[in-house]
Amino acid sequence: MASSPLQFSTPFRTLLLSSPSLRKSPRLPFHPSLFSPPLTQKTLTFSIGTRAVSGSGKFYWRAKASMAGTAMEKGKGKGKVEVFDSEENLSVSLAKYTADLAAKFSKEKGSFTVVLSGGSLIKSLRKLVEPPYVDAIDWSTWHVFWVDERVVPKDHDDSNYKLAFVGFLSKVPILPGNVYAINDALSAEGAADDYETCLKHLVKSNVLSVSTATGFPKFDLMLLGMGPDGHVASLFPGHPLVKENEKWVTFIKDSPKPPPERITFTFPVINSSAHIALVICGAGKAGPVHSALGNSQNSDPLPVQMVSPEGELVWFLDKDAASKL
Repeated sequence: MASSPLQFSTPFRTLLLSSPSLRKSPRLPFHPSLFSPPLTQKTLTFSIGTRAVSGSGKFYWRAKASMAGTAMEKGKGKGKVEVFDSEENLSVSLAKYTADLAAKFSKEKGSFTVVLSGGSLIKSLRKLVEPPYVDAIDWSTWHVFWVDERVVPKDHDDSNYKLAFVGFLSKVPILPGNVYAINDALSAEGAADDYETCLKHLVKSNVLSVSTATGFPKFDLMLLGMGPDGHVASLFPGHPLVKENEKWVTFIKDSPKPPPERITFTFPVINSSAHIALVICGAGKAGPVHSALGNSQNSDPLPVQMVSPEGELVWFLDKDAASKL
């Protein structure tokens, strides 16, 4: 992928001198182009087509096919759970959820700050680049960030930026100056420090809000995936970084999943969000979903269990990811 210096609109020129990541990001060739009411009873209707009964204190779930998915309010900190009978239906609902929030925040404050992750999340956003959303959304208000990134060139197959660019960003007219990729010319530590500096400048310029409760940046929406081991962002089970509570952005050089060098938002930043959507598909992730949403008590919680925003948390699950609940 060819790269050239990115051109910024006037509000961002002041950031160039002190933030190398903004100075070096490549130009992007952009093209113009429900929830049901929550169920609180222990019997939940959803879309698996089987019936499972467990012991005292566990869930009793009766299945029934559902096109739109079903909602359930979980315990404190666990949020709302949406289960869909297919990934296709999940992606339809996720597009509406995202578009509705974009419209809400754009109307209220003239901008929408959204954080992406890697993995299958980008595929699940595909409905946003199709009618009616691609033409109805005011993309000029969007500011796009990454919850984590691999320290590789932007045209590398492991790059979350490349994944998002190919599957999403290249298909919608988001302003190039509103896309905040890491400076891939720096070391992992340097890239993390640079990205945090970028965020602090955006707070000063009122692009980003700050949580009055925590003092950390408050993004409008974080769209998070989860790995089969229960990791979110680049915060892995048992790794010391899950306990980092001072930095906004940190780095890892020994990731248990390749590539080893990455940068990542910390949990205080993640949990200061106004809204978080956890988007999880596939039977391979049913175990950690059960650990997070079931009644099991873990002395050492998985990273996904530590996602607890001061705002709203919604789980978007397909039937396979929910199969052990």
